[in-house]
Amino acid sequence: MILNATSMQAVTWGGNPLQVNVSTLPIPEILDSTDAIVKVSLSALCGADIHTYNGVYEDKEVPWVMGHEALGIIVEVGNSVTSFSIGDKVVVPDQASSSLEDLSTAELTGLGLGSDYFLTTGCQAEYVRVPFANDNLFPIPSQSDDGSSKSAIENIDLDYLLASSIFATGWGALDLSGFQPGDSVAIFGAGPIGLMAVYSAILRGATRVFLVDGDRQRLSIAEGLGAMPIDLTHSDPITKILRQEPDGVLRSVDCVGIEAANRLELKEDKVLQNMTAITKVGGGIGRVGKFHDTSDSMSTSPWQYILPTFQLAMSGFFKKGPQVRSGAIDSALIAPQLIEMILKGKAKPSFIVSSIIGVHEAPEFYERASQHLETKVVIKFPFS
Repeated sequence: MILNATSMQAVTWGGNPLQVNVSTLPIPEILDSTDAIVKVSLSALCGADIHTYNGVYEDKEVPWVMGHEALGIIVEVGNSVTSFSIGDKVVVPDQASSSLEDLSTAELTGLGLGSDYFLTTGCQAEYVRVPFANDNLFPIPSQSDDGSSKSAIENIDLDYLLASSIFATGWGALDLSGFQPGDSVAIFGAGPIGLMAVYSAILRGATRVFLVDGDRQRLSIAEGLGAMPIDLTHSDPITKILRQEPDGVLRSVDCVGIEAANRLELKEDKVLQNMTAITKVGGGIGRVGKFHDTSDSMSTSPWQYILPTFQLAMSGFFKKGPQVRSGAIDSALIAPQLIEMILKGKAKPSFIVSSIIGVHEAPEFYERASQHLETKVVIKFPFS
């Protein structure tokens, strides 16, 4: 390894709900000729991290490094990496990286972690190993010659960071619904993805955007963007939307709106029923987010007993005939376009960032994010 340091700080989860730790771990090394090592300057907390923090997932061995989105500088590359060089600024997107290599039993014992130690993709660390770097990294345009101040560069780096995950997911959620410029759209769920879907819809020329949730602070953010907020704790979203759009909106998007609706009642099908009711005949419904059977987990989430089973009146569905698409968003297909928009000043998604913290503040801010006291938290690592 060409790096001077041998250890790094990382945010880890050890399997206990409502607890993350800041751990000292070995810096990852090149294991394959297609690998790159990225020194991370920015990493973000995402909804999947909060679900892990709440104990929703039990399908992996622990501990592991948290996070799956980061921005940094390449400090080492394998012999087969041809698209990038040392010193390039890059974004590490969803599910592309591995913060630690497989360690030997002796190394694990020295860390006090045991021989079954396992780490999945983790970007909330000072360094991250990215396999298949030619395909798994997004280049960030150079700003060294345009006279930008350090603070301006740091601000735009926040925008680039978000393009790899939540911005791309919010944009892609609209694509699932079949959205086109000029459409009206209702978005359920005012988490980071929902807010990015609102922002994307406005950027893409929506005629009217509704956002349904019960979090007043997040609804206020959407209102500031130009959306019509609907507080489901005070009004029925179906009645309120149909009052404005008598024939219904052309597109509806579920950005895990169940987490908002579920504060009121435990009904798995509530959001999908609402979407069917307010979507225009022949319109489109898009859904992002992954639903798990969490009834046997240690989850402390308020929707821990939600099952991935939905009941829906097919007569209403048949009458409306909507296009329905659901699934994960491949950020690699969207992020380059968003990065170009950011470069040209056409998009600035970093408005959603509520706090920029140091790594040692991570446990406190995981708790805050879990309690919906933050919209988006970014960890800033020292860069020497």
